[in-house]
Amino acid sequence: MTSRRIRSTAIAAVSILATVAAGALAAAPANADPAPAGTTAAFLAPYYTALDLTGDQRVSKDDLAVVGDHLGATTASPDWASVAAADVDADGILTVADLAAVSERMIYDDGPFDLIEASAIDMQAAMNAGVTTSVAITQDYLDRIAAYDRTVVAPGDGARALNSIITTSDVALKAAADADAERAADGMTSPLLGVPIAVKDNYDTADMPTTGGCGCWDDNQTATDAAMITGLRKEGAVILAKASLDEFAFGFVSEFSSFQPAGTSTLVASPYNTTQTAGGSSGGTGAAISANLAGIGFGTDTGGSIRVPSSYNQLVGIRPTVGLTSRDGIIPLALSQDTGGPLARSVTDAAVALDAVAGVDPADPITSEQEGKVPDSYTSYLDPTALQGARIGYVASMIGSNPTTVRLWNDAKATLEAQGATVVEVTPPADFSKVLGESSGSTNEFKHDLDNYIAAHLDPDVTARSLQGILDSGKYVPSRQSTYSSRDKITEDTYQAWAGPTGSHTTAIANGNTLVTSMMDEQNLDALVYPSANPYGTQSTNLRLSPNTGMPAVTVPMGQSIEADGTTPGAGVNLEFLGHDYAEGTLIGLTYSFEQATHARTTPATYGPLG
Repeated sequence: MTSRRIRSTAIAAVSILATVAAGALAAAPANADPAPAGTTAAFLAPYYTALDLTGDQRVSKDDLAVVGDHLGATTASPDWASVAAADVDADGILTVADLAAVSERMIYDDGPFDLIEASAIDMQAAMNAGVTTSVAITQDYLDRIAAYDRTVVAPGDGARALNSIITTSDVALKAAADADAERAADGMTSPLLGVPIAVKDNYDTADMPTTGGCGCWDDNQTATDAAMITGLRKEGAVILAKASLDEFAFGFVSEFSSFQPAGTSTLVASPYNTTQTAGGSSGGTGAAISANLAGIGFGTDTGGSIRVPSSYNQLVGIRPTVGLTSRDGIIPLALSQDTGGPLARSVTDAAVALDAVAGVDPADPITSEQEGKVPDSYTSYLDPTALQGARIGYVASMIGSNPTTVRLWNDAKATLEAQGATVVEVTPPADFSKVLGESSGSTNEFKHDLDNYIAAHLDPDVTARSLQGILDSGKYVPSRQSTYSSRDKITEDTYQAWAGPTGSHTTAIANGNTLVTSMMDEQNLDALVYPSANPYGTQSTNLRLSPNTGMPAVTVPMGQSIEADGTTPGAGVNLEFLGHDYAEGTLIGLTYSFEQATHARTTPATYGPLG
């Protein structure tokens, strides 16, 4: 948790102490109220819940009142058990020092608020203290998008604009105002309340078109939200914008044709080096979140589409277990491997975001598999000591030979060990190469899955209602013509032989899951780790491990290239942690511990505060 916030809350506590001593709490932060009745899930545990005394699973002014009423209580006091958790210094007596320590666990910061690199918790703390509002934060992000996204900020050979946003919401400010009103009435009801979110433009949104990055679907105004968007709105998040992507999520370069003349397209750029791609297919989300154009982002991943832009843009990305998040209302690429998840500037933000979108959805039957396997809150795993005693495995051949990647891997391995993990080189079974070598489902599944989306979700007024219709429109990335033509030739028999219940690809994924799970169990491993990518490039078939097993992966920055490496200076490289099915919580703990030990992410220098 940030030291800036802790210092500010400690200072704020001093002003509270005098009124507590007098038996009042007028100076306590008015907006740090308890959760509404009926809230049971852990709320940003454990840091913000461990000292809760009132049973609402957060620290608020009500907890300060309890401590204030019991100042001077000792272990001999008859009601000591009800307040013992507040004896932070464990000296057997409640003192003003304990009160100050409890106050530090409130999400409240009355110091200056800086939008650049602000986490969801930073935003909540500032909004709770009245320093800023969701409306102000949302407007600031809209201003940054207007100033930075379609402008070549650092001109030079090959430099281009970010091009990370396709559409901004014209109701975002109203949603922000609604969030501010909710906070005024009920306090902070969710860690996402009023936080602006950018989502990949393959998620249906009832207030913005969903183009899939294709000009052929510029008019696709769906009547409903995707299930994951519904989850975000329920938590009070502000859906700020639709981020650009590689058209229909096909590739890693993020080239799109939305709202452009037929026969033209645009590439997304990395904010660290605008001559380079932001990766894909969720490249717009990656570029936007890294350049601080939104608070948290969401993408989809079939073969690497969350993890590539996370690595290229120094972000945390979560590819959840296939079955943790509903795909209903998301334009599919290959449902055997598609999954949606967050891209964020910190593990904390990613965990907060994942809480809002996990859940069973009858419209996506595979989500029924998560029953009984999802924690109350993924934030309960945010433990800086999580690596202590962990067993982490790696396969030497997955490290590769890129000078930057090898150097950063060696540093990361040393960090893992310094944090108390045992790092084990694993000799994989012979069929491990088959798992990594299984191809993407997009070739044989795209037509079938897209047709189902069209039937269920596409705006009835859109005329391009098939792959052939898309080709006939002429409004698509020109280089994709042969791809769409070949995909259109896939028959239903071919699809079933590949992705049907007994299809070869279905079987390969199931066998891959069994093999990798057994491989980890035999070594008693908490995770397998490997580089997600090289500087602005992929690392062999590493990205295939998660989609070819359905197992979850979390990728986190481990550093940047330097001049001596002989690669692209300043390019980020991420370390990916793969875990057992539905072990996102364990992975979040391990990556949080690694993140806190390294703080490897840097801020793109060119996209600083607006003047």
